[in-house]
Parts: sequence; structure tokens; C-alpha cells
Amino acid sequence: MSIISEFKTFISRGNVIDMAVGVVIGGAFGKIVDSFVTNIIMPVAGMLTGGIDFSQMKLVLKAADEMAKTPEVAIGYGMFVNSIISFITIAAGVFMMIKVINNLKKPAEVAEEPAAPPATEVLLGEIRDLLAQKK
Repeated sequence: MSIISEFKTFISRGNVIDMAVGVVIGGAFGKIVDSFVTNIIMPVAGMLTGGIDFSQMKLVLKAADEMAKTPEVAIGYGMFVNSIISFITIAAGVFMMIKVINNLKKPAEVAEEPAAPPATEVLLGEIRDLLAQKK
């Protein structure tokens, strides 16, 4: 089997296509969540913390020197805080989505309990048990 035909078989499998769709939707979902965090969550968090803009927070290790034309060296921990909040929001969103999907699947997956046997079968079973006790 040639590499091209193996690749064709690999690509045509449903799992690969499902995974590709998941990656594309996940990327789009990530952009939505990033916008949600940046434009909704962080301004509220900034307001609650006295107007702090987390994305601008940094620890300057070495200030910029315009004479020597060296850029500022800083640790941008504010963007890290934004990323953590984005991650938590994405994780919560995915969790809720999976929870909804599982709840939608539950009724279909739950098998009905078997119906109670007819009264004649129950009576025959009792007679059988009584006969077995007498022996």
C-alpha cells in the first residue's frame, strides 16, 4: 500500500474529520472567550480593583534607554492573569457544554426497566420454589 493511499484512508476516517471540525470550532470558541474575557470580564475586574488594567501590569526589570536605544525589559504578568482568567472561562464553558450534552444523551441511554412478569409466571415460580423446598 502506497503512502498516498494510506494517507487517503487516514483522512477519510470519520474520527479525523470530527477532530478537524472540533479544532476549528475550538479555535472560534477560543476567540469568543478571549473577547468575552478582554471586553467584559477584565473591565469589571478592573473596576472592582480600583480601575486597574491587568493587561498593562508588568514588572520592569530594566527601563528603556532612549539614548542607547535599548528597549524596556519587563515581565508582563498582567497578560498572564488575563490568560489564566481566559483558561478558567474556557474550561467552565466546555464543562457546561459537556454537562448539557450528557444530560441530553441520558434519556436515550437509560434502558427501560424490564416489565414485571405476568402474574401467572410469578405464581408458577412460587409453586416451583415450594416444590423445591419439599424435596
